Amino acid sequence: MADSKSSTEGPKGILRQPYIAAALPFINGGLAGMTATTCVQPVDMIKVRLQLAGEGARTGPRPSAFGVTRDIITGGKVLDLYTGLSAGLLRQAVYTTARMGFFETFIKALNKNADEAGRKVSFGERAGAGLAAGGIAAMIGNPADLSLIRMQSDGLKPVEKRANYKSVVDALARITKNEGITALWAGSLPTVVRAMALNVGQLAFFSESKSQLQQHTSLSTRNQTFAASAIAGFFASFLSLPFDFIKTRLQKQQRDPQTGKLPYKGVVDCARKVIRDEGWLRFYRGFGTYYVRIAPHAMITLIVADYLNLITK
Repeated sequence: MADSKSSTEGPKGILRQPYIAAALPFINGGLAGMTATTCVQPVDMIKVRLQLAGEGARTGPRPSAFGVTRDIITGGKVLDLYTGLSAGLLRQAVYTTARMGFFETFIKALNKNADEAGRKVSFGERAGAGLAAGGIAAMIGNPADLSLIRMQSDGLKPVEKRANYKSVVDALARITKNEGITALWAGSLPTVVRAMALNVGQLAFFSESKSQLQQHTSLSTRNQTFAASAIAGFFASFLSLPFDFIKTRLQKQQRDPQTGKLPYKGVVDCARKVIRDEGWLRFYRGFGTYYVRIAPHAMITLIVADYLNLITK
C-alpha cells in the first residue's frame, strides 16, 4: 500500500496527473524557447537592423552583419545587443509555449489515429500540425513580438524621437496608450503567415528529417537531433524570411506626425513598395544572419525540449 501510495503521490505521479501531463508540452516548450532566445538575442537584434536599413531605397549602402554589430557596439555598449530581451523572453513565454505545446498535442493525436489505422503519420499531417500550431501561437504572441520590434528599432531613430522604452511592460503600456490596444496586433497577418511557414520548416521538417535519419542512417540520437535541426533551420529560414521582413517593416512603422498616415497600408502594399523601390532580393537581405539566428534557436529549443520531456516523463 505504501509503495502504491508513494508512486501516485511522488514527483512522477504528480506529472502523470491528466491536467499536468497535458500542460507539460506547453511548459517545456516555453522554457526551451526562453533558453534559446537568451542565447541568440544579439543575432536577432542584428537581423532586425539589417531589415530596416535602407528602407525605401534600391541603391545605397549595403550593411553587413559585421558592420551593424560594430556600429551598435561603438555607438553604445555590448549590452545594447540585448536590447528588447525582456520582450523576447515574453514572446517566447507566450508564442513558443503555445506553438510547441499545440504541435506536440496535435502530433500525439495524429500518432494515436495513425497507430489505430496501422500506418505512420505522413509529412502532410506533420505540416498541417505545424501550420495550425504556428498560426494560433502567432496571434496570441503578436503584442510581445511587436514590442520587441519597437524596442530593437528605437535606436535607429534620431535621439529626440526615440521612445527609450524601459522594458516590455513599458512598451506595451505606452503603445496601448498612444496608439490604441488594436495597435498591438499591427502586422499580425504576416506574423501569422511567417509563424506558419516557420513552423512547417522547423517542426515539420525536423520531425520528418529525424524520422528519415532514424530509418536510413546509423547516427546516434544526439547526432540525429543536430542534423535534423540544421535541415529544419534552413527550410524554416527560407520559407519564413520574406514574411518576417514584411512583419518587421509593418510593426516598426508609426504614423507621420503631420499627415497621420502610415508608410504602408498593409501586407500587399508593403510587399509592392519594397519590390518597386528596393527590389525582390531585399526580402532575403540578411538571410545568413537570419539562418544563424533560426538554426541555433531551433537546435537549442528542440534539444532543451527533448531533455525536459525526457526528465518529466
